[in-house]
Amino acid sequence: MTAAQQPVVSLDGVKKNFGAVRALADVDVEVAPGECVGLVGHNGAGKTTLVNVLAGTIAPDAGTLRISGVPVPGSYAPADAYRQGIRFVFQELSLCPNLSVAENVRIVHASLRGLGWKTRARDLIRTKLDEIFPGHGIKPDDEVGDLLIGQRQMAEIARAFTVTDEPLRLVILDEPTSSLDAVTAKQLLTFVRRQVAEGASCILISHLLGDILDYCDRIVVMKDGKVVAGRSAKDFDRHSLVVAMGTVGETRKEAKAIRAAQNRADAPLVVRARPVTAINGEGLAAHKGEIVGLAGLAGHGQTRMLLQIFAGAARPTADTEVKGPVAFIAGDRQSDGIFTLWSIGQNITVGSLKKMLKSGLTVPERESEMAKSWKERIGIRTPSVANNILTLSGGNQQKTLFARALGSPAEIVLMDDPMRGVDVGTKLEVYDIIRKEAEAGRTFIWYTTEIDELAHCDRAYVFRNGSIVADLDRAELTEERVLQSSFQESA
Repeated sequence: MTAAQQPVVSLDGVKKNFGAVRALADVDVEVAPGECVGLVGHNGAGKTTLVNVLAGTIAPDAGTLRISGVPVPGSYAPADAYRQGIRFVFQELSLCPNLSVAENVRIVHASLRGLGWKTRARDLIRTKLDEIFPGHGIKPDDEVGDLLIGQRQMAEIARAFTVTDEPLRLVILDEPTSSLDAVTAKQLLTFVRRQVAEGASCILISHLLGDILDYCDRIVVMKDGKVVAGRSAKDFDRHSLVVAMGTVGETRKEAKAIRAAQNRADAPLVVRARPVTAINGEGLAAHKGEIVGLAGLAGHGQTRMLLQIFAGAARPTADTEVKGPVAFIAGDRQSDGIFTLWSIGQNITVGSLKKMLKSGLTVPERESEMAKSWKERIGIRTPSVANNILTLSGGNQQKTLFARALGSPAEIVLMDDPMRGVDVGTKLEVYDIIRKEAEAGRTFIWYTTEIDELAHCDRAYVFRNGSIVADLDRAELTEERVLQSSFQESA
């Protein structure tokens, strides 16, 4: 077999433990040149650990990593991976927020130096953004910290595909569409297929099974640190893929949750808000026990609306009236959600401190009891809630934010695209919890970039350019109608 015919990367018998936690157990995976491999599994299945082994950010305890058939040395590091043409877009975005987009390109391309390097970096990232995401609205001199999370994701993806002196052989995309709307996600996946057709390879990690089935050549399924299935994508359908992941039976919960949705417009009004940036158009209304969706292309005012409602709970304005305590579940958990120096338990209970008090002091036993209860209820994969929050996978960190909000006394829960990086089985369980909480009288206002999730809403408002342009009831919540409204001033 010639070097060109060798797998771009291969893992043979790779093992990795973190204390008592088995992250990888005798994993064998390979990626051929010009192949897109879908990697799926529940949160904690070992996907991110596998990626970190490929990236050189962690070393395996046993086994062999080969690049083009050549075993890598024990000193293998991220810089070595990059020189070999292996690029990564991690689930937790890694751009430096205090630098511009162009300056972040310079970080990964050592050849961009000397006079004029910034001009070359600007041209490089502008060209790639235009190629992958037409109409992206990102300027090379924009400071990354000022970008919306979807724009940060686009910038990091585009950076991974830029080429200077180093080759581009394999791009590993970990939940690359988690903050992208349906249109932008399709732009990316279509571009990936073009790259694969030209000979590059890709590993696509996603909990959106439709994307895996539609855009990958082969699918590898992981569970509990092991590869439990691996074959051509055409040999899977959604049901067989869910079964391979060990989620059999969960689809019945989803169907039940959708059937249980009902109109609660006759219930008391608990939120009234009109986008403060809107020149004209209607406002938003949410009733007690209602699940209200916010839809439309990313960055058109949905998150701003949630923040406006959150602020209005403390200080009502002419545009915003909120009746009841509010909890907020952030989609950008690293910036707006988790407390990185705290334990898992502390991150769960911080929204319910009043219930933890006795004589003005917190009672550790009450904190521990609540944290353990939610660990079991929402399925947070950890040996102990006393562990630091950063010991969890991204999806399990997101579950912690759900536990914090749902365990709090909040009567209104605001959700900012909260299912980023959450596996399909957990999603269905959370959908079920949301529906039960709504039936008990809790109100949810839910921004989602996944149109399928709107099926769990009683109705949805579509945003465009900071204004609400459509109010759709459940019967109208189709992908066609949402996208049609997203590109028109009115439905």
